[in-house]
Amino acid sequence: MNTIQRCTRCIMDNSSDEKITFDKDGYCNYCTAALWKSKYRYFPNAEGTSKLNTLLTMLKAAGQEKEFDCLMGISGGLDSSYLAYLGAVKWGLRILAVHIDDGFDTELAKTNINNLVAKAGIHLITIRPDEEQFLDLTRAFLYAEVPNLAIPQDNVLFATLYKFACEKKIKYFLAGTNFALESIMQSGNMYSAYDLKHIKAIHNQFGTKPLDKLPLISWLQRMIYDKVYHINTLSPLNYIDYNKERAIRELHEFSGFEYYEAKHLENKLTKIIQLVWFKEKFGVDKRTSHLSSLIVSGQMSREDALAEYNRPAYDKVQMEKDIDFVLDRLKISKSDFFTILNQPPKQHTDYKTSYWLTIKNDQQKLKLLRKLKAKLYL
Repeated sequence: MNTIQRCTRCIMDNSSDEKITFDKDGYCNYCTAALWKSKYRYFPNAEGTSKLNTLLTMLKAAGQEKEFDCLMGISGGLDSSYLAYLGAVKWGLRILAVHIDDGFDTELAKTNINNLVAKAGIHLITIRPDEEQFLDLTRAFLYAEVPNLAIPQDNVLFATLYKFACEKKIKYFLAGTNFALESIMQSGNMYSAYDLKHIKAIHNQFGTKPLDKLPLISWLQRMIYDKVYHINTLSPLNYIDYNKERAIRELHEFSGFEYYEAKHLENKLTKIIQLVWFKEKFGVDKRTSHLSSLIVSGQMSREDALAEYNRPAYDKVQMEKDIDFVLDRLKISKSDFFTILNQPPKQHTDYKTSYWLTIKNDQQKLKLLRKLKAKLYL
């Protein structure tokens, strides 16, 4: 695109996004849609309090005569940490927390997690996926040059969570996903973490190790868990006035929680994906989505968001150290990494994908889902 246009209400732009559109007032489709959805997804009011109370009553009833009321993943980031704090301390839930230690956690993330679960009395299970196979799969995604290098991380987490949900007979996941900080996400350059066919296709082409020791899950397996075992995912942060700065302050006062440079940077691999991989290879600056979400939820003015956006995305010296650390673990040379980084990007659809996850037409999806239900006797 020759002319860069930026939304006049949020800070999304068309520099790397063919799916963004603007109306006559210069408002983009992302913030327009988010503001419309807010009426149905975000309840920072009395209605939210009522919905939350109903949800908590349901969780505690389902947890009777069981060891835990609910299950959640915890990364050490703000959203999952705040949800764990509220759930255990403010709402009195018995939470089983699962953390995937993939070897890329920052020391700060480890400290935040350990301090929080100890102070809140949360039962934590830390899973360390097979190092050789996990690194091989992650390396394969990098060699495939696709946008979402975090798919192996996410898939292993989801597979592990569903496994524990069945073992412990827990019906409810608490998810840190939320409208307040995540209402806007760029449509392009993303792909489902549940497409096991896609994962295996990339691994078959670029991997060198087997995958038999890694917990992995497909979208069909997830459907079975959801529909046969009735495991439900809940997002309680949508039922409160979720304010970023207040959450950081509360967590710090409770357990000494320290925030990172920005969202999703508690993991060094994720940090590089967010700030280097997306930006340098795909021209996508994830900060536009994160800051625009804060504008939509009224936590930041557009002027302040632009000022934040115009600051350096990271400390160059620290980023060099993080890149060296990640590449050393992945056994990829720096020269190879930057060669890959500067090559024309590829998309996930350049490799085999599951038919279901590529369907765009809702009627086709519904038809396929009905066939699936019939086969599973749902």
